[in-house]
Amino acid sequence: MMEPAQIHSDISTAPEAVDGFMVTATDGVKLRVGVWQTTKECLGTVLFFPGRGDYIELYGHPVAAFVDAGYNAVVIDWRGHGLSDRIAPNPKMGHVNSFSEYQLDVQALMTCVDELQLPRPLYLVGHSMGACIALRSLMDGLAIEAAAFSAPMFGIYMAPYERIAAWPLTWGLQAIGKGQMYAPGFNDKSYVFRHDFGDNTLTNSKPEYDRWIMQGTKCPDLHTGGPSMGWLYAALKECAALDKLPSPDIPCLTFCGNQEETVRVGSIRSRMANWPKGHLEQVLNAKHELFLELPEVRENVIRQIIAFFQSPLSSKA
Repeated sequence: MMEPAQIHSDISTAPEAVDGFMVTATDGVKLRVGVWQTTKECLGTVLFFPGRGDYIELYGHPVAAFVDAGYNAVVIDWRGHGLSDRIAPNPKMGHVNSFSEYQLDVQALMTCVDELQLPRPLYLVGHSMGACIALRSLMDGLAIEAAAFSAPMFGIYMAPYERIAAWPLTWGLQAIGKGQMYAPGFNDKSYVFRHDFGDNTLTNSKPEYDRWIMQGTKCPDLHTGGPSMGWLYAALKECAALDKLPSPDIPCLTFCGNQEETVRVGSIRSRMANWPKGHLEQVLNAKHELFLELPEVRENVIRQIIAFFQSPLSSKA
């Protein structure tokens, strides 16, 4: 059953004509979904799988571009994000016990797509953690025509000594029921409220960084704080498990900034080098949030994805 949900169009760059829904996963978690329908001849529906800490209103630029190009756009708030149900007793904490919980969110999203009878074919755009979730979904048989990934979290950026310590520490805390503690260096504040623009590793665009801050100031419930130790353990475990599996037989175009310091670039290169229908593009003058980068950077990335979806079996695949 779907219920109406609020989408804060006034603070987003997405088109104002949007429908918001609350859908319920099989474990009872309520999830917010935003749906935009193009007024042009429809070429299909694009599903956006956001990154950790992201939310629907943050995806205004790509949503607007795809709708203008003739696609419907659908964006989900993962559990613990945006206006979806928060999972931990501390609602600001980004926490899951297992990444399999996100697959329940995907199933709820697809039920929503089916109930709304949104036009096929379906395409997928996954950013960071959303790309990790998407990869698992594709391996499990999610019916998608083609996918595009932005800075996919196929591994987490860590110094070697941090990686050595992370596994036993996160496993141990999870095992004794202490997984709902913040990972070192994190707290209730979201990234943009913990870091000044000059120190940030996410974008070179100050206007986009300021917009992010503005959204969190006007609608603080949209923002999620840092990840829990349980989330970190679940993420490390999922990345390691996915690394052992072959890539799905689906065309995939992936982008990674040359200033990336959030996800593990080596894991992206390894995955895409062994993806028969995959292609990796390095993006110059770009950090992690490619859809929130300088206009010339983000517009070029979005333009390439649109062209790829219109001809996914082109030479890029």
